[in-house]
Amino acid sequence: MENNKQLSYRNKIILAPMVKINTLPMRLLALDYGADIVYTEELIDYKLLNCHRKVNDTLNSVDFIDKSDGTVVFRTCPREKPFVVLQIGTNDPSRAAMVAKLVYVEYDLTGVRLEYDVAGIDINMGCPKGFSLKGGMGAALLNQSDKACAILSAVISTVSIPVTCKIRILRDINETVSLCKKLAATGIAAIGIHGRRIHERPIHENRNNVIKAVSEALEIPVIANGGSKDIKVYEDIEKFKIVTGCSSVMIARSAEKNCSIFKRDGKLEVPAVIRDYLHHAINYDSVAANTKYCVQNMMGNVHETELGRTFLETSTLQEICDLWQLGDYCREKQKKMNMLRFEERDLACNDQKRIKPNPVDETQDDINSLKCMYIRSLYPMPEDLPKTKLLNWAKTHRKPLPKYHTEQFEKLFKSIVTFDNKKYSSLFWEKNKRCAEQGSAIVCLYFLNVYDMEYLKINGILG
Repeated sequence: MENNKQLSYRNKIILAPMVKINTLPMRLLALDYGADIVYTEELIDYKLLNCHRKVNDTLNSVDFIDKSDGTVVFRTCPREKPFVVLQIGTNDPSRAAMVAKLVYVEYDLTGVRLEYDVAGIDINMGCPKGFSLKGGMGAALLNQSDKACAILSAVISTVSIPVTCKIRILRDINETVSLCKKLAATGIAAIGIHGRRIHERPIHENRNNVIKAVSEALEIPVIANGGSKDIKVYEDIEKFKIVTGCSSVMIARSAEKNCSIFKRDGKLEVPAVIRDYLHHAINYDSVAANTKYCVQNMMGNVHETELGRTFLETSTLQEICDLWQLGDYCREKQKKMNMLRFEERDLACNDQKRIKPNPVDETQDDINSLKCMYIRSLYPMPEDLPKTKLLNWAKTHRKPLPKYHTEQFEKLFKSIVTFDNKKYSSLFWEKNKRCAEQGSAIVCLYFLNVYDMEYLKINGILG
């Protein structure tokens, strides 16, 4: 992942950070349609620091995985590497620097090679949401300029990739200009400005005159944001740029509704955009709940059509894709991904078996076994989880509650669940204890006839 060219913020059209929207599929879609730079959603420093970095050979991606529950907090890929900016939510200089270092790898002098997972880093100083303000993050930093500058300086001193920040305007235009000058003095590469105050929402007018005043006062690029009410077609982007006098334009809500706003030759109809988005969601194994959220925002008033009402009943990625004639593609892709995961885990397990005997004797006669993999995306709702389903089955049938015994083997885990005086275990090694317990619950539910063989095969659970 060599970074051959520094990211420039001049004369760019940018996908603005949006919570739950700016995951990898949406960022790739924006690049497909013509965006020059794409921001991630705001990712909180604590959350990222609880992750470990993993190269995902199955998806050809780099994943930052939560150590506590195995969920993917941030996923990126080579396609977006030169254009993606990681936005951090933080209120602490040292934590911000640690996050920056997490996505910035410096090789030793024998290789003299720098490697980055992202092209730039942005500090969120504009989010007006309650959780950000209470945590001293986002727009709370606008009233703590010394701390804001300390955060920027700490990150700038840690990495050589461009560092920026995104703010909202203050009550007074001169105060806003003064703050921006102070932030610019830290050495940031650019500053993004949303032309509304902290308490204001999209129904309020964007104060383009304030952005223009900042643009005229600073030498660094200024990125204008907040103009989605007036940006309906591509040509409106240039109009917004002229009105604000900015270097670049950052688009949020217009892109959320129809990402093809970035297309220079005109927007596409929403169904075509959804299909393009779903291709990326399938290819990068997007979580169904997040995919559904993004598609619902594109569809708008979903209750008004039969398709929309049917869509609201979906719970898996396959069900969503079926509605846009991509179900077969989704099933085939997921099947291939699962096969690769099985092979990868088997290789890891076999390598470790040469080092140490298997701590769980899967050949015991009293253990009912199947080779089943727990796939988190198949269970979007908490009540769908295999462990929850097994627990509820036990209560309904007045049986003793299931008990789990899990053993770790190097970096892999295997679990045995004891239920109704019988033992059940998956032959598949999982990446953490929680997944291992879910895998053993799947096996138990199969032997209880809650899951059938067809269900296991169709969903790629059975190895």
